[in-house]
Amino acid sequence: MRIITKKRLEHLSWLSKMELSKEEKKLFQEQLNEILEYFKKLDELDLRGVEPLYHVVELKNVFREDEPKPYDPDKILKVIPKLKGRYVKAPRMK
Repeated sequence: MRIITKKRLEHLSWLSKMELSKEEKKLFQEQLNEILEYFKKLDELDLRGVEPLYHVVELKNVFREDEPKPYDPDKILKVIPKLKGRYVKAPRMK
C-alpha cells in the first residue's frame, strides 16, 4: 500500500513551496514510501521494558560563572554598520 500518493506528494511540495519535476516527483514518492515502510518494520519491535532514550549522547551542561567584564562602548560602536551619532540606525519600519 502506497501512503504517499501522487496527489499527496504534490500537496506536500506545494506546502513546502518546492517545484518538482516529473522525475523528482517519481523519485521522492518512491523514497518517501520506502522510508514509511521501514517505520512499519520498527513498529513491529517488542519494546516492553525498554526505557525511552531521549538522546544518544549523554549531554552535560557546562556552565561558567556569569561575571560582568568591563567593555569599551566605542570599540563596540565601530563594528555597527550604520550609526547616527552614538545611536544605532535601523531600517525604517513599514
